[in-house]
Amino acid sequence: MRAQVMELIVRGRLGPDLIAALDGFEVSTDAHGMTHIVGPVADQARLLGMLELVDGLHIEVVSVNPVAREGVGDQKTAGGDTQP
Repeated sequence: MRAQVMELIVRGRLGPDLIAALDGFEVSTDAHGMTHIVGPVADQARLLGMLELVDGLHIEVVSVNPVAREGVGDQKTAGGDTQP
């Protein structure tokens, strides 16, 4: 089974230690103070583990979205399936 690329959006900025713990994920913060965590999630257990991690740190989850990856530039759009 191929991993689905997911985007987890949380409120606030993450510290460097937490960002380092999210190895394999792209982490960026937008101008509105929302942090976007994007990367491959192999299965539901991995997704639930990530959600439990941020919940345990009292970080508010704003949304969880599948991301379609296209081409070399990896443009993302919410709501799609992983592209081959």
